[in-house]
Amino acid sequence: MAANEHPGNGTSTPTPEEVGAMYDQFGDLLAMTLGSAAVHIGMLVPHDARTPVTSLVGLADLAQDRQTDFLVDTLRPEPGSHVLDIGCGTGGPALRLAERTGSRVTGITVSKTQLARCEERRDGHAAGERVDFAYGNAMELGHPDATFDAAWSIDCLPHLSDRPRALREALRVLKPGGHLLFTEFTLRGTPSEEESAAYTKLWTCPPLRPFSTLVAEVEEAGFRAVRTQDMSANAVLCSELMAVLYADRRTEMAERFGKEALAATDPLMAPYRTFCRDHLNYYLVLVRKPDAA
Repeated sequence: MAANEHPGNGTSTPTPEEVGAMYDQFGDLLAMTLGSAAVHIGMLVPHDARTPVTSLVGLADLAQDRQTDFLVDTLRPEPGSHVLDIGCGTGGPALRLAERTGSRVTGITVSKTQLARCEERRDGHAAGERVDFAYGNAMELGHPDATFDAAWSIDCLPHLSDRPRALREALRVLKPGGHLLFTEFTLRGTPSEEESAAYTKLWTCPPLRPFSTLVAEVEEAGFRAVRTQDMSANAVLCSELMAVLYADRRTEMAERFGKEALAATDPLMAPYRTFCRDHLNYYLVLVRKPDAA
């Protein structure tokens, strides 16, 4: 049945029968793309958000800020305390931590490009005077024993070739009673070689290990467990969002990074996505250095 023409503006308006026919034919397709809990818009962003988000990249940024705030609230360093940010990335979390808690933060990274971005972000930031950044290796920290009141490491440990050594180094530079918060990816089930290779190549990391291995290494390093939280659902959703944005922005990426780089990445995306969906777990771990004897 043809849609009726709307008088005055030349546009067509569907009849009730046409609306019904569309849902009869494409209702399941909508459920596959919009969600099946209901047939309406979901609340991906709180309705009272100060800065509304209207793009997938914006949604990813919002999600990262929410995660940072959650980790800040979990570590809760005292005002004036000195916190080490191991693997500080581009500096956003360190500055957010200092601003929200009144603590001093020292961030380290092995990326010179990230370090430059950290310095750019610090300039003019409200908490910039209480934050400093430096080049540093998590497995060989250049700080004296018992320097820091607390430490955190967000998605850094998965890159390390010797995680036990990094844990021992973190223990060494913490004061007695100091807390370390870190996030870690662990292995679930038995992925194919293709899936495992896709993950390790995309993230430049060693193969993931089971959660039980992580628990043993934490105990052997000398830490005492305080809290563990499974955050796997968000890790899987982030991988899904990465896959969508990679496909959506592929032309833009090719212009910036070159077709050769994407030619090497293209075949990794599908097995990476199944690896994350079927074999990836993600944990928040909060541990404590024992008090001095």
